[in-house]
Amino acid sequence: MEKPLIVITGASSGFGAAMAKQFNEEGYALLLLGRRVEKIEALPLNFDRVMVRAVDVTDKATFGAAITEAEAVYGPVDLLVNNAGVMLLGNVLHQDPQEWQTMLGTNVMGVLNGMQLVLPDMVARKSGTVINISSLAGKKTFVNHAAYVASKFGVHGLSETIREEVSGNNVRVTIVAPGAAETDLLTHVTDDGALKDYEAWKQTMGGLSLDPKHVAEAVGFIYHMPQDVNVREIDIAATRQDS
Repeated sequence: MEKPLIVITGASSGFGAAMAKQFNEEGYALLLLGRRVEKIEALPLNFDRVMVRAVDVTDKATFGAAITEAEAVYGPVDLLVNNAGVMLLGNVLHQDPQEWQTMLGTNVMGVLNGMQLVLPDMVARKSGTVINISSLAGKKTFVNHAAYVASKFGVHGLSETIREEVSGNNVRVTIVAPGAAETDLLTHVTDDGALKDYEAWKQTMGGLSLDPKHVAEAVGFIYHMPQDVNVREIDIAATRQDS
């Protein structure tokens, strides 16, 4: 039998690209979503059972249309990975409030949009999994991360609440919370001081942080457990990250 449909948001780079490669190698049908489709299309994938669509997860209508289109071809979503996220570092004393809105919109509303789009059908089928990519910043604070921390604490809170709401229908909701990782999240930071401080902190780990492929492996571990087993949360970071 052909393997079912997996939807990954933010699939153009970092964790999303690593997950796309992993699940593609395993033969799953994929709906890969992102704002930069050219980067997704450039990934080293077998595109036989892959659909790529330009989606901003804050646009629920477009998000939903892409899922509907993929399900018409590949069947119902078996796994949604809410991976799209934005990290705009800055001190609250002078950070542009629009950057707060951007993070809260993508990191919180985008996750809620995805969950509302797939969960009703999963509940009706009594099967399905949602994995939300949060952060260690969803569990503890970091300097110059105030709005980002607020958004990721939100991801942790909404994930656990919704897990409780759907668990009786055999649907899994879980969290993967990475530490500092080798992704392009920092490329959009506009606060040079915050960026300098982050890079100095990274040097305390020997300049090395988490490889996205290991986050993809953690996601795969959760998903491949039997449907009646829910690994509720995995926190994963470089060994030398002490915070």
